[in-house]
Amino acid sequence: MSASTLLLLVLGLGLAGWLVARSRATMFRRAASDNRIASLPNYHGWYAALWIAAPALLFAIVWAAVSDSLVLQSVLADPAAADLPPFGLQRETILSQAQAVASGAAQTVTNPAANALVEPFRRASSFYGIIGVVVTLLLAGTGAAIAFLRLKPDFRARNRVEKAVLGGLLVASLVAILTTVGIIASLVFETIRFFGMVNPIDFLTGTNWAPNPMTDDSNPDPARYGAVPLFWGTFFIGVVIAMLVAIPLGMMSAIYLNQYAAPRVRTWLKPALEVLAGVPTVVYGYFAALTIAPAIRDIAIALGVQNPSSESALAAGLVMGVMIIPFVSSMADDSIAAVPQAMKDGSLALGATQNETIKRVLVPAALPGIVAGIMLAISRAIGETMIVVMAASATARLSANPLEAMTTVTYQIVANLTGEASTDSAATLAAFALGFVLFLVTLALNVIALRVVKRFREAYE
Repeated sequence: MSASTLLLLVLGLGLAGWLVARSRATMFRRAASDNRIASLPNYHGWYAALWIAAPALLFAIVWAAVSDSLVLQSVLADPAAADLPPFGLQRETILSQAQAVASGAAQTVTNPAANALVEPFRRASSFYGIIGVVVTLLLAGTGAAIAFLRLKPDFRARNRVEKAVLGGLLVASLVAILTTVGIIASLVFETIRFFGMVNPIDFLTGTNWAPNPMTDDSNPDPARYGAVPLFWGTFFIGVVIAMLVAIPLGMMSAIYLNQYAAPRVRTWLKPALEVLAGVPTVVYGYFAALTIAPAIRDIAIALGVQNPSSESALAAGLVMGVMIIPFVSSMADDSIAAVPQAMKDGSLALGATQNETIKRVLVPAALPGIVAGIMLAISRAIGETMIVVMAASATARLSANPLEAMTTVTYQIVANLTGEASTDSAATLAAFALGFVLFLVTLALNVIALRVVKRFREAYE
């Protein structure tokens, strides 16, 4: 039985338990002299449904994860699997084809050797499917017995249900926390392995990035793992060029929408501006590679630049800046709107023009929120990958010329992890070290932004 069928069975049993328990609680209510019970019938129903569905659902999730392995082990233990190749792609192909035919996902096999394994797959799947159904029904029945034995007119089902919901919320919050801890742990572990091969000082201060995945398995050359060009490319594209586009345009659009635009114009322009944040980054990448980069190259040729590259830091930075305009604009707009109206009215009453009020009153008062938006936009920009992949090339170059090809940390992470090097090579482990450094930088930016936002909120609440 498939995992989806088992899940539907659990949900059906939970629904049946909810209906029966609710009906029973309604009977308690009718039989009571004052027509009152300790908890409403709905809480009795939810209490029974939780006891029926929760244990069975946990088992169904675990069983879905382990049943395929059990089926495979059973098939491999069958005499029909004795002629299988020991390891390799051919063995996996035979097993996958036999399993597909046994499950009904395919009609025939292309490899005749898989025919003998179809029936063992069917027997094993049926056997373990029956086990899953039986155990699910036993758990649901046990939970139903426990729940219905406790259902009484004076039973406080509401308290139990609320405690269960509180536990579910706690588990949900722990999942997010544990996921973050797992990500950090994996980055730290692999980074330590990399720094065991390459000195951290050479990595953080070297100016030559040229890993060789074919020769850097056991004795990598530390001189080839200098990440300064990557850090510089990330900073130059994502902070310098992108922010030179995003900050002026974002601030001007926020001031116009907040102070000058008519309500009807604001109603249309603000959602249209925020649509930019929802455009997939691969679309921005195509736009940068097919439109902006060739245009910059043609302009450079017209200005007399010799052999300009069709891939440049300027093309990637310009498009990246356009992409993060909504981050700056929305935060600046909200910050300016949060400034007390009395400050604006007082400035205008003293004879200041609207332009002077904006420059000397509103923007300085909203500066913490504006800075927080800029910091969040920077953290978004330095983590961008697709635009750099498609418009800025893979060349690690330490240069201040925006017309030259450059690369960033995120591009190299993708390149190193998707290459042909082994998982234990220095070239692959370097991606984790780069990711760890990028994680620390973005974490610091987000912490600074949150602290600035907190200060801003405290000032006007």
